[in-house]
Amino acid sequence: MKSKPGKLLPTESGMTLVETAVALAVLGTIAIVFLSGLAISSKAVLIADEQTTVESLAQSQLEWVKGADYVYEASGYSPAPIPAGLDYTGYSANITAEPLHTPDDGIQKITVTVRRLGEVVMELEGYKVDR
Repeated sequence: MKSKPGKLLPTESGMTLVETAVALAVLGTIAIVFLSGLAISSKAVLIADEQTTVESLAQSQLEWVKGADYVYEASGYSPAPIPAGLDYTGYSANITAEPLHTPDDGIQKITVTVRRLGEVVMELEGYKVDR
């Protein structure tokens, strides 16, 4: 089948504006889903990093108290110095002690509270024994 000059055959049509818009919409949707996934995974990494930092700090504070001299009827212990550095910026620790029995028979429940910028991030409990 031959076409007349100036007329196109139905099979010779090019890409239309509608097809181009649909292709761009599909590519845009894929890009948004991909970027959202990157943002979510990035936030998850930050949360996991903070959790690891807090756990490490709380555990080191608890070990510090366990290594200190036992003080009978103590209501708290001084925290270990928090290392200077970017990982520990804004963190603070508070250590409370509570005898398990009255009178204090040499066993205390220790609670380490770690705060970041004034907000409680973690509490870790353990026991201190007079040896």
